[in-house]
Amino acid sequence: MSDTPARLARCKFRAWHRGTREADYMIGGFFDRYYDGWGEAELAWFEALLEEDDVDVMAWALQTQTVPDEFAGSQMQLMQRLDYVEIPG
Repeated sequence: MSDTPARLARCKFRAWHRGTREADYMIGGFFDRYYDGWGEAELAWFEALLEEDDVDVMAWALQTQTVPDEFAGSQMQLMQRLDYVEIPG
């Protein structure tokens, strides 16, 4: 039995409860926009990203800091291009 639904639920909660509204919108909005198409590799990437400090994740997404190799690639490129997120009401 796959634990993917539980992992996704944990990721969603952690993505939307970062500690600052800006990080919630960026990381939570990214999750909401893209999680539906994720396989194991993308989910593992996001779980690892959630362990990083918000200021670093936001700097990588805004391209004000160099993205570490372990987070570079297509997922980070999607985050860097994110220009609109739905804000839950």
